[in-house]
Amino acid sequence: MPNETTPLIQNHQSPSSPSSDEVTAVGCATPSTLDELHSPQQEGAEQGHGLAKLDFKLFNSLLLDSIPGWCVALGGTTALDTLGSQAFTGGTEKTDLSIHFQRCVVLLWMLLIPVGFLWAYIEPVLLALGQQPRLSESVQQFLRVLLIGAPGYVGFESLKKYLQCQGIMGASTMILIIVSPINIVLNIYFIHYTPLGLLGSPVAVSITGNGTWGGLQIRAVLDPRSCYEFLKLALPGILMVGTEWAAFEIVALAAGRLGSIPLAAQSVIMTTDQILNTLPFGIGVAASTRVGNLIGSRSANGAKIAAHASALLSVIVGLVVMTAMMATKNVYGFLFSDDLEVVQLVSKVMPLVASFQVADGLAGSCGGVLRGQGRQHLGALFNLVAYYVLALPMGITLAFHSSFHLGLQGLWIGQVVALFIVGIGEYCVVWLGTDWDEEVRKSIKRNYEEGKRRQLRQNDGVVA
Repeated sequence: MPNETTPLIQNHQSPSSPSSDEVTAVGCATPSTLDELHSPQQEGAEQGHGLAKLDFKLFNSLLLDSIPGWCVALGGTTALDTLGSQAFTGGTEKTDLSIHFQRCVVLLWMLLIPVGFLWAYIEPVLLALGQQPRLSESVQQFLRVLLIGAPGYVGFESLKKYLQCQGIMGASTMILIIVSPINIVLNIYFIHYTPLGLLGSPVAVSITGNGTWGGLQIRAVLDPRSCYEFLKLALPGILMVGTEWAAFEIVALAAGRLGSIPLAAQSVIMTTDQILNTLPFGIGVAASTRVGNLIGSRSANGAKIAAHASALLSVIVGLVVMTAMMATKNVYGFLFSDDLEVVQLVSKVMPLVASFQVADGLAGSCGGVLRGQGRQHLGALFNLVAYYVLALPMGITLAFHSSFHLGLQGLWIGQVVALFIVGIGEYCVVWLGTDWDEEVRKSIKRNYEEGKRRQLRQNDGVVA
């Protein structure tokens, strides 16, 4: 039975059954889910007393303004879901995966440069958008400190993908098990026992972020054609991740205009949704690696079975979560608040959140399949249309227009529509819009051209 450290591809000719792929997906998804529970977006929960003193608009601005930086890491490394996983099983040399990994780190560090300028000088941008001077200054201070740890976070995410491409899912989880308590202790110490106050949180994140990155051994990773092929996958991956994040942050900002009760309920719902989202995220990571490995090993049928097994697993998990949410909707809010109005509003919105758990699962798993194939651009396109053409205009209209005035429920109705469009749409692409033999042919060509470029560099005396 495969486990976290067993290579995903044992034999290029070995058949793949739905049951074996479901077991593999569960084994691979579990560590990835645990990894996501300690992402930068979860740091707000660790700030505790510091956030109690923090203006709500400031907190949301911090999240919104930091999205480009984290998307560079989480979205950009999706290129390794394609290039790395396929090279591991189908590359011309064993070192092909290493070269892709190093190229990933170097190029994403370069993409961090404009993000760094945005973070370092965000104050005039916020002032131009009409934010308060104190708020703008505080956001800039926070992001400047957070910037210190951004290169380390990119390195960690790249290294995590490098290991996942080889089927080693548990290594990054073990690192986070060690680092997370250190991060919590540093957060408490810097916030409560030093003059840094709230700025202690990004200091702690930056220290522990760099602690997970052991340095880079530079080789010939800047071949222009190879860099182009990488960016052709990385940039849509960044857009794919960023568009969804930004849409949910826009909903959070809109909820802030509805009053204190909807705002408190939104905080409960959003925190819950972020935690639950780690489940389809983990399945998606497992799917991208499994499908990419099988495509690289020229197993078109195996990749197809793995894709459908991941989708089936996500539906099962989504149904379980949906059932649990519906069963506890009337009392769940009491875990976060004693205010009866907040609890009642949470109970009204909870069925909406429960309703899209299956669709969210499909979006996560099928998004992973698309990344394994190298079709990140389709995921980005679905997100753009679903969220920005349909869901956000619909949700804001339902929430604020006098004809409806549904408040927080209206905002989440829009998100329900978006996730159903993305989930069902991506599954239809995987199910009906994929020529698996063609995906294998593209992988063979991709790996061959990478090997050919490396050989030409070696013949020219360039160390690859």
